[in-house]
Parts: sequence; structure tokens; C-alpha cells
Amino acid sequence: MAGMVHFLLVYDHKQEKLLEERVFTDAQEAADAYSAAEAKVDNRHRGELEIVLVGSDSIETVHRTHGHYFRDGAPVSKYLTGV
Repeated sequence: MAGMVHFLLVYDHKQEKLLEERVFTDAQEAADAYSAAEAKVDNRHRGELEIVLVGSDSIETVHRTHGHYFRDGAPVSKYLTGV
């Protein structure tokens, strides 16, 4: 099994798109980047932006487990279209 990789994702709910995707192999560097990203968000955008740090073996796994961040405005499920 490959080592743990950390993915910092910044998702804009208003625009319904992923604004940032950064990859880290060092856990402390990833945590520091997460803290810095959180600190940069001002209060008026706090509800619009979601900042997450995900540990995984690959980006493909992150796409499966957190796929809603990568859909660029498409509904999470084809069955929700028009709902």
C-alpha cells in the first residue's frame, strides 16, 4: 500500500466549484497549510467556502469518497437532477 498523502481542498459553495487542490506528503506541512487557508477566510465568505484536509492513499480514492468537490456544479447524483 502506498503511503498516506494529504489533500487540501477549498470548495466554493456559491460558485459550486473547487477553487484549490494541493497535495502534501508531509502531515505537518499539510496541517500548517490547512490552518493558513482557514485563517485567510474572512467572515463574509466563511459560509461559502469549505476547507478540508483529507488523508488518503491516492487522489482517485478522494474522488470516490469526496466526489462532490470535483463535480463543478453538477448534482451529486444523477437522480437529484431537477430536484
